[in-house]
Amino acid sequence: MRTTLDINDEILIAARRHAAEKGTTLTALVEHALAAALARRVTGGEPYRLAWKTHRGRLLPGVDVADRDRLFDVMDGRR
Repeated sequence: MRTTLDINDEILIAARRHAAEKGTTLTALVEHALAAALARRVTGGEPYRLAWKTHRGRLLPGVDVADRDRLFDVMDGRR
């Protein structure tokens, strides 16, 4: 498949030089690098489990939690 990429000039020059030194094409070098980067994905293991922390609280009189601005005023001590 053909695609167009915007690559930093210095990186592209270094990649072309590296490909020439290895006797391969730039395409093959890029494909190999992408495959290696994608293979590094973490697989298996325990899935992440979020530990919820809850706290008891109370609703202050006169605070409408549906009114965001008023709620922020109370939280910031402006009311």
